[in-house]
Amino acid sequence: MTITADLSGKRALVTGASGGFGSHFARVLAAAGATVILAARRVSLLEAVAADIAAGGGRAMTLALDVGNAESVRAALSAAGHIDILVNNAGITNTKAALDQTEEDWDRIIDTNLKGAWLVALETARHMKETGGGSMINIASILGLRQASHVGPYSVSKAALLQLTKQLALEFARYEIRVNALAPGYFATDLNRDYFATDAGSALIKRIPQRRLGNLSDLDGPLLLLASEASRFMTGTVIAVDGGHLLSQL
Repeated sequence: MTITADLSGKRALVTGASGGFGSHFARVLAAAGATVILAARRVSLLEAVAADIAAGGGRAMTLALDVGNAESVRAALSAAGHIDILVNNAGITNTKAALDQTEEDWDRIIDTNLKGAWLVALETARHMKETGGGSMINIASILGLRQASHVGPYSVSKAALLQLTKQLALEFARYEIRVNALAPGYFATDLNRDYFATDAGSALIKRIPQRRLGNLSDLDGPLLLLASEASRFMTGTVIAVDGGHLLSQL
């Protein structure tokens, strides 16, 4: 099923756009008519995504951006120009038991997933405030709403990102800036297919009420809703896209 929206004339910045969710979001927004600004630390990885978008008739440009560095964020937003839509997607994780996590692990994940989202949102808001507003979409996770073993710093960062979403929604509303969040559940990617083929992975899938992993296309409708004027009276909202996983019994 193809889900469409008209974002013609809009400019969208997608952080962490070199792969995974980010590159998919960029393609979806471009297909809807937006000019997409692909941002990540390694521009070389963005070029293939931009070329793919251009081959499909879309418009894309690339931008070097380290979300955890305030100077990099300011420089990137200045170079980006007018932004109507921000997809705050850049994020990292690791898989370690709590007692094995180091201070460096904690700082790296929190600085990227939380501080980075905060820096990009604030700098984008300064521009949006002067140009009539826009839509910010923070990419969180259902692990910001419940717990799982061995991903402590990641879960904490995503829980804080959900609170940041609501806080900024409250403060930015006066500037016609909407701030909402998507909270994906478990999705099939090249990084996790082997795990979900194991007994442990299969057991996890069975705990999802829809009994399947998400496909990236399952995020298209929620993304386009929040990016478009269809959500003009929505702010501070968290949309879980998880096959009902949050409803499952502990």
